[in-house]
Amino acid sequence: MASISETASRLAELPNVILKRDVPLSRYTRFGLGGPAAVLLDTADECSFVKALSIARKSGLRVEVIGGGSNLIVADAGFDGIVLRFTGNEIRSDGNTVCAGAGAVLQDLVDYTIHQALAGIHTMTGIPGWVGGAIYGNAGAYGRSMHQNVIWVRFVDGEIAREVDNAGCRFRYRHSAFKDNKSWIVLSMAVDLVPAEGDDLRRQADDILSIRNAKYPPTMKCAGSIFKNLLLVELPEHVRAQVDPKVIREGKVPSAYFLEKVGAKGMKNGDIHVADYHANLIYNAGVGTARQVREVIDDLKSRVRARFGFDVEEEVQYVGF
Repeated sequence: MASISETASRLAELPNVILKRDVPLSRYTRFGLGGPAAVLLDTADECSFVKALSIARKSGLRVEVIGGGSNLIVADAGFDGIVLRFTGNEIRSDGNTVCAGAGAVLQDLVDYTIHQALAGIHTMTGIPGWVGGAIYGNAGAYGRSMHQNVIWVRFVDGEIAREVDNAGCRFRYRHSAFKDNKSWIVLSMAVDLVPAEGDDLRRQADDILSIRNAKYPPTMKCAGSIFKNLLLVELPEHVRAQVDPKVIREGKVPSAYFLEKVGAKGMKNGDIHVADYHANLIYNAGVGTARQVREVIDDLKSRVRARFGFDVEEEVQYVGF
């Protein structure tokens, strides 16, 4: 196995890269948590990213690829390996087709499509993170998800970059083939949108953003909803019988419904709090730790399992644990 120093030196020789040592990952996550990465490399150069990924993986060291950090919980001890970020953020359009790099901020893409008077992803306004993460987790809101508009996704598989069509992405609720194949790293994607009235799209987006900001203030150190909502048809029959029909939306039951039943609202573990107005919102109120976040998450999962007999599943991803 190569050493950190040797690998960092090889990576630093690549063109168009920014390489840093011992960087606190708390700077790169919305939770504001996490210890240092031994090496952090950023590049918007696709060729250099593919080469960097190959060098890192062949080194025998631990390797993680991250994006905007909106759904990450990084261990307090940090990550004793190589962290890579593809920061290519170009956004361009050709008619109703809009292409974006994985490193583009999702909000920038949403705003671009509204400016172009194209409907389809305008309801995703206010969702934090980058485009690559939105593809990875099939992000969505207000009845829309990325899978409904994606034409193709370009990604690196091993040492080559290739494209896959919508069907090949195997999208389902908050899931994609990229979650099943951790070695597949999204580089860019294209969506097919529908012409619409730009002013109407902006009004809709602004209304959604107001609701979202009231629930998840932009300054709040959180990852949005911690747990995925549940598909009603996948719940055990005895659980379905207990669900209030009024909370069911588009065949889904909010995880918050079950979390509230087990007393989640207002829970505290140091500076890690569960919002007193939303049972599926965990936030860092000051100097909380990743360990405390995990303890709260594990406690809530245990409570739901004990009362209802099934597991709630996190939307967040873990690094360094």
